[in-house]
Amino acid sequence: MKTLCLKVTKNRLILPLLFIFLSSSLFLNIGKAQPPDDAPNSYPTLGKIKFLDPALEKLVDKNAKIEVVASGFKWSEGPVWVPQKKTGYVLFSDIPRNRIMKWSAASGIEIFMEPAGYTGVVDYGAEPGTNGLMLSSDGNLTMCEHGDRRVSILFKDGGKKTLVDSYQGKRLNSPNDLIYKQNGDLYFTDPPYGLPKRFDDPRKELDFCGVYRLSTAGEVTLLTKSIERPNGIAFSPDEKTLYVAQSHPEQANWTAFPVLEDGTLGEGTLFYDATDRAGKEPGLPDGMCVDQSGNVWATGPGGVHIFTPQGTLLGKISTGERTANCTFGDDGSTLYLTADMYLCRVKTKTKGIGF
Repeated sequence: MKTLCLKVTKNRLILPLLFIFLSSSLFLNIGKAQPPDDAPNSYPTLGKIKFLDPALEKLVDKNAKIEVVASGFKWSEGPVWVPQKKTGYVLFSDIPRNRIMKWSAASGIEIFMEPAGYTGVVDYGAEPGTNGLMLSSDGNLTMCEHGDRRVSILFKDGGKKTLVDSYQGKRLNSPNDLIYKQNGDLYFTDPPYGLPKRFDDPRKELDFCGVYRLSTAGEVTLLTKSIERPNGIAFSPDEKTLYVAQSHPEQANWTAFPVLEDGTLGEGTLFYDATDRAGKEPGLPDGMCVDQSGNVWATGPGGVHIFTPQGTLLGKISTGERTANCTFGDDGSTLYLTADMYLCRVKTKTKGIGF
């Protein structure tokens, strides 16, 4: 088995050693999935779940664990659950390696697509790959591509198409995260994190970072540029609210925007401010997902923050790592999350939208 070397730091030495003893199939076995018979019965864990409000016990069991199901990635991001008749699987981005990875409990880890977000021939910085991933209503994989600076779609029956790569004749920065509305409109964020020099990159053509809508008719609308560093994005169950994360160390927060009847946004209000934790715990506001009751599961300083629809913090899935994104999968009650070099999962008592 070809095992990737992991970074050895004071707080990460124990986990990789445990993985070797507990289940070698957890490690990245490039291009070769493990057969179903080799699927492990248990996984190592990390971190802990912090219950800050008794109401969280209705969503997560007190004994729930943060299971590490795969490891060895440079920077994991953008997980999406792909349902199948018998079993499903998780796709997620390993941005620095320009790959989309595939994991299932039956077959372990393998490369799904390479290259993923950058198809050029010159070096393109530290984060050239895809970021956010999402399925369209007909099950095609929609991708935010850093290096190629576009949102694209990969068709199940073959072929790939650019959905949007510019606004008013200027190239997008580096699309980051995305969400479909039930009517088929696609909403996405466009910070410059995928540009080699980010905000100071000479290839940057727009002088702002926007939140956009791509309509089913192909029209691109700038919804807001009020957030300096927009990142994760998600709808409430009734689609009357759009949540946008801001990954700014001096404004580490989430904004709730009312969605108007024409699909544009009204004036946003502060949903939750975590600026006081930025720098004290690893990570910043990033990706998020919403359950059927409207609770928001949002990555931020220290892990995944769990909010009520009113913005009350119920608790935190504290990974101890920079936690990038999360999505619901399996029957809808398992939360999958990407945290630095890890793909993790937590069993919950709720279900995500769409299950």
